Amino acid sequence: MVAVEPSDAAERTLSHLSADAFGELTQPYRRELLRHCYRMLGTLDDAEDAVQEALVRAWRGRNTFQRQISFRAWLYRIATNACLDAIERRKRSQAGDERLGVGPYPDELDVAEEATAGPEARFDAHESISLAFLTALQLLPPRQRAVLILRDVLTWRANETAELLELSVPAVNSALHRARTTVSRGYTPASREAPRPPRADPGHLRSLLDRYVRAWESADVAGLVSLLRDDAVLSMPPAPSQAGAAQIGAFLTGTLFAGGRRIRLVPIRANGGPGFFLYTGSGADTVLHATAVLLLEVRETGIARIDAFFDEGLAARFGLAGELGA
Repeated sequence: MVAVEPSDAAERTLSHLSADAFGELTQPYRRELLRHCYRMLGTLDDAEDAVQEALVRAWRGRNTFQRQISFRAWLYRIATNACLDAIERRKRSQAGDERLGVGPYPDELDVAEEATAGPEARFDAHESISLAFLTALQLLPPRQRAVLILRDVLTWRANETAELLELSVPAVNSALHRARTTVSRGYTPASREAPRPPRADPGHLRSLLDRYVRAWESADVAGLVSLLRDDAVLSMPPAPSQAGAAQIGAFLTGTLFAGGRRIRLVPIRANGGPGFFLYTGSGADTVLHATAVLLLEVRETGIARIDAFFDEGLAARFGLAGELGA
């Protein structure tokens, strides 16, 4: 759905709209607001809560809308403030640690389509929804995070960002410089990265993923390790990551592959890449239980990264059942 700015007449009478009419006016912006809040907060649950809160605030404050900014910018201001408030609440509840971590975002939510970004975006639509970029964002103070997203992902001008965040233009430029410096320490945009192994071509990718599934479902640790790059990483937030193909194999041998556990993988797509939902059960189980999301970064030379999210509740996010018949 294409977002359309309200007409002059609608803008003049915004405070008099019915709840249904206001909902129709905001509906075209929900997807991009959800992506924006996801970047700010890192998880889909938190992003959905922030969007809902933002739309409630917009409805209640509809009489404050002014023609000096666009309707879309007005919604972004409210959504960004809802995210900043959510981060502050999380900070208070976690004794000073406001970093939220990241979670998967199903491709069914149109992660690859970013109608709001211009050609000068520092991070393209796919990259800006990647887990690596989102993880780097969580290192930033909340307002710096907002500035970086608005300027380098959505390509808002400095004066637009300043108006939205109620900052001066010099303050926005300073925050952007600090944010870029922090992010660059742990993340390099693909467009400026040193030469790296190319992504796998479609045929090779299908073959590799087929072998990956067979290795998991047959508990073939050696076969799985053979598919990994030597420098592969297994990330399992909030648990420590496992680095190196051999270490990943040893870790899986002592955990998920231990005790004759049965495994089945169901293919999914999230954050612009391939993945699987992991179902597990013991030898005596008559059903297999939803266990984790496994997202892959695949290169021509093998699997470079596996991001694992152990949350059975994520199955519903991907339209999957919580249990499968064994």
